[in-house]
Amino acid sequence: MSLQDKLDAFKADFKAGKAPYNAPPEIHPIMERATAELIAGGQAARAVKAGDRAPQFTLHDQDGNEVSSSDLLARGPLVVTFYRGVWCPYCNIELQALNEALPQIQAYGGNVVAISPQTPVNSRKSVRTNQLGFPVLSDVEGGTGAAFGLRFKLPDYLVDLYKQLKNDLPAFNNDPSWTLPMPARYVIGRDGIVLYSEINPDYTQRPDPAEMFSVLEKAAQRG
Repeated sequence: MSLQDKLDAFKADFKAGKAPYNAPPEIHPIMERATAELIAGGQAARAVKAGDRAPQFTLHDQDGNEVSSSDLLARGPLVVTFYRGVWCPYCNIELQALNEALPQIQAYGGNVVAISPQTPVNSRKSVRTNQLGFPVLSDVEGGTGAAFGLRFKLPDYLVDLYKQLKNDLPAFNNDPSWTLPMPARYVIGRDGIVLYSEINPDYTQRPDPAEMFSVLEKAAQRG
């Protein structure tokens, strides 16, 4: 089953109100409105994309260790996924798929990191819950997400809904701004140039990890 098949199956259950989320039907049009507005705003087209130089970053992982993109790129190509947080089931399904693909990515000499605005405590939960073999980095106040052109502010009506659902982003992220990154995945070459990019304002849509393999293979051949 492809990653998107898994996401679609989850979405069908979520919209049907099934456990464990038991989502009430009135929330779905609100979430879909916010996604449609984000798509219409065109921010995804303005984000960092293939052919651009990737912004450098130094962030802390779930255990408080400093991780820099320059150090990782010195070892090989780097897969970066921007992750909304452990509260987002779609994101967790994607991380699990990337973890399944990790041996193949490493066979091409690549590394993987997930970047999220959440606190290290929640990143530890992400790693533990999803049994990840790669780090989840804390992007404090969303600076790296903003540098990639991915950070956006939630509309007020969606903030109100999240509050009703007890989805407290300021607590998750230790940041009062109610901002998130659009889900995005990059392959960055050792020279810092983006070789592959996939940005989708619709968080229910994610590319299969296998789409990166040919890019990683070429990057490995170039050295």
